[in-house]
Amino acid sequence: MSGHRTHGRAAYEVAVRARAALGEGPTWDPAAGHLIWVDILSSRVHTYDPASGRRTVRATGQHVGAAKPRAGGGLVLNLRDGVGLTDPDGTFRWLHRDPVPGRRGNDAAIAPDGALWAGTMRYDESAGGGTLTRLTGDGTADVVLDDVTVSNGTGWSPDGRLMYYIDTPTRRIDVFDVDGPRVVNRRPVARVEEGAGFPDGLTVDADGCVWVALWDGGAVRRYTPAGDLDRVIELPVPRPTACAFGGPDLTDLYITTARTGLTAPHPLAGSVLVVPDAGRGVPQPAFAG
Repeated sequence: MSGHRTHGRAAYEVAVRARAALGEGPTWDPAAGHLIWVDILSSRVHTYDPASGRRTVRATGQHVGAAKPRAGGGLVLNLRDGVGLTDPDGTFRWLHRDPVPGRRGNDAAIAPDGALWAGTMRYDESAGGGTLTRLTGDGTADVVLDDVTVSNGTGWSPDGRLMYYIDTPTRRIDVFDVDGPRVVNRRPVARVEEGAGFPDGLTVDADGCVWVALWDGGAVRRYTPAGDLDRVIELPVPRPTACAFGGPDLTDLYITTARTGLTAPHPLAGSVLVVPDAGRGVPQPAFAG
C-alpha cells in the first residue's frame, strides 16, 4: 500500500472513561454540540459534551444499534424490533416496527437526503441473516440488501455520489454508486487482510477518505478513495467499533470501543477515545423525520 503511515499510541486521549459492553455508533450532533453514542448490549444511549464534560445516559428498553439526531429535535433509534423515534421531551413512538426473533438493529447512518440507512444482524451472526434498509421520515421502508451477515459501517462521499458499506465478515469495504434513492454497482474498494481484525464502523472525511475501526485489530485505518491504506492509528484496546469526527471544527476523531467477549479487558475497553486534530470531517445531516 502506498503512503502508509503509523500514528503512534500517544495520539489518543480518553474522552469518556466507561465500561460499555458494546460501545458503538459515535455521532456528532452539531445543533446540540455533543457526541451521541450507544452501548448496544446495555440498551443505553449516551451523550458527551466535550466543552463542559457533561454526560447523559438514557435507557431504551431494548438493544439499540444506533442513535442519530432528528432534524426537529430528538433521536431516531435503530432498535432490536425496528426503528423508533424519541421527541425532545423523551416521548417514544415506533416509526417502523419489524420484529424478527433472533435479530436486532446494528449500525445505521443518515444519507445526504436525510434518509436513515439501518442495518440488522442475527444475534448468532448466521450468514445472510441481516439486512440494510432505507427509511424515510414518513416511515417508508425499502430493503436495499437482504443477504447481509453483520451490517456495519455506512457512509457517503463528500459529494454524495458514492456510498461506502461494510458487511463485517467479508473483510471488505465496498462502494456503491448513488443513483437517487438507490445504490448500484457494488464493488470492493479495500480489503482487510487476515490477522488485522475485521472492519466495523466507518466515517468519511472531507478528502473523501474512509476511516474504518478494526474489531480485534486494535486500530483505526484510513483508506484513500482508491483503496490505498495511508494511515493507521494504533489503540490500546483490541475492539474499537466505530469512529466519527466531532468537535466544533469536526477535526477530532472519536472512537467507540467494546469489552464484550474479552477475558481480560484492557482498563480502557468500553471507553470512548479521541484523537485530537486527526483530520477534518464532513457535517452529518439529521434524520428528516
